Amino acid sequence: MSTIHVEVSAIIPARPETIYAILADYRVGHPAILPKPYFTALVLEQGGQGAGTVIQVHMSVMGARRRYHMTVSEPEPGRVLVETDAEAGVVTTFTVEPAGSGEQARVTIATDSPGGSALERWITPVVTRRIYRKELAQLAAFVRAEA
Repeated sequence: MSTIHVEVSAIIPARPETIYAILADYRVGHPAILPKPYFTALVLEQGGQGAGTVIQVHMSVMGARRRYHMTVSEPEPGRVLVETDAEAGVVTTFTVEPAGSGEQARVTIATDSPGGSALERWITPVVTRRIYRKELAQLAAFVRAEA
């Protein structure tokens, strides 16, 4: 089966460690940046800070409702955060890298998921990129509000 890969990056005017701390915080930070109406709920089941956190993510996209059961890992703490739904075969990676003089961060959200029909392989990247652009914009707004 084919894989659908979607990736979006943005430069955010904040230190990389600040951005990473928001992404790894599943109690306040991460839920605050999820764009509605696509993300309808984030339910914290276990943990709440980085690796070992277990969450349910409820989504509604183009009339389709999905629930993902994600386990968080940190293959490179402070730089790479990964959410994995082993059953659905969906992996979302957040990568935070210094940009400019170190007062900015390049944040990349990338998802790999199983490919479906030809229509799904065509439309999923288009819609997901739109969602991730909004998520990155909300991350930048959250950082500004916290400053």
